[in-house]
Amino acid sequence: MFARLREDVSCVFARDPAARSTWEVLTCYPGFHALTLHRLSHWLWHHQVRWFARWLSHLTRWLTGIEIHPGATIGRRVFIDHGMGVVIGETAEIGDECTLYHGVTLGGTSWKKGKRHPTLARGVVIGAGAKILGPVVLGEGAKIGSNSVVVRDVPAAATAVGIPARIIEAGQAQVREAHAERMGFSAYAVTANEDDPLAKAIHGLLDHAVETDRRLQLLLLSLERAGVSLDDALATADKFDPNYLGKIVD
Repeated sequence: MFARLREDVSCVFARDPAARSTWEVLTCYPGFHALTLHRLSHWLWHHQVRWFARWLSHLTRWLTGIEIHPGATIGRRVFIDHGMGVVIGETAEIGDECTLYHGVTLGGTSWKKGKRHPTLARGVVIGAGAKILGPVVLGEGAKIGSNSVVVRDVPAAATAVGIPARIIEAGQAQVREAHAERMGFSAYAVTANEDDPLAKAIHGLLDHAVETDRRLQLLLLSLERAGVSLDDALATADKFDPNYLGKIVD
């Protein structure tokens, strides 16, 4: 028990630069309090003392602003920062070393009994206000952007943002920005809001340009491997009569 408490205190120091002392964590961190009391309510729940488990969960919500159903399974070194408004449903499963910020909901989408809440693998980070709904699975190391609504599985190490949440490819924004600068303008202003139709259109054009450049580079590489130099190819193109095909048809 004390080993688990030490782990919880250590993970606060590792993930919150505002933490200054062990005493401060023990007395002033509602996420720490909620998780500590949840362990007791969870033990009671699985030993069929379910009314008292629910009452303790209700008391914890009143004290911390964090509602964790006693049936939820929570791993080690989990950190709930700030915590106000966090809701974790009965069949939710949270792996080791996950981080949840305030306003996060791990909720269900059905009134049917059984598995109806999310499963978080090891090291998942969920931003403030995000809603993870239904029996979806967030892979190890996944990150969910603030205020996102996730209703589908998220692969390991992926980042999901938006409503509904979509996967952001690693480095995609940087590639767009670099290509936009080469074209003579900055795409910075249109990368902040992915839901804006104009931003989507510009992103589509940039992605198309990036893909076209990639294909051209592959074509040039293929020509070089075939022994055709770029200068020879350009010279051949200069000699080509654009009306040649038309003359043949005539």
